[in-house]
Amino acid sequence: MKLAEALIVRSDVQKRIEQMKVRLSRSAKVQEGEKPPERPNELLKEMGHLLTELNVLIKRINRTNAQVIFENDTTLADALADRDTLGLRRNILNDLMHTASIKQDRYTKSEVRFLATVNIGTLQEEMDHLAKTYRELDTRIQELNWKTDLID
Repeated sequence: MKLAEALIVRSDVQKRIEQMKVRLSRSAKVQEGEKPPERPNELLKEMGHLLTELNVLIKRINRTNAQVIFENDTTLADALADRDTLGLRRNILNDLMHTASIKQDRYTKSEVRFLATVNIGTLQEEMDHLAKTYRELDTRIQELNWKTDLID
């Protein structure tokens, strides 16, 4: 199985676990004299199988990410950390830019006036650069995911 396929399966298992939580919740309590829509013990057993499957997948994905070389001496895990940090930085700058650019209407001259303390144009340029870098890095990661076999 390729790493990209394992990531898709992991996502599917996580969604199934969330659905199982809802089904368990619906079956956890009923009015006296009623029967639950599903058998909670069977659902718990199925949940256990899903959690075991997820655990195995996560371990294999993590081993693969830690051992596969992305470029030079950088592992795929390092590249993922770089990508996540780029995305976080971009989101922080976006929030800062949004906060600084909110225009407040003043109805009288006696109302308090607010001024931006950061250069919005500079922030936008940096955000654009970060977005491009993120996209390029993510594309290379995705490409490697489809070429890499999952490690046992």
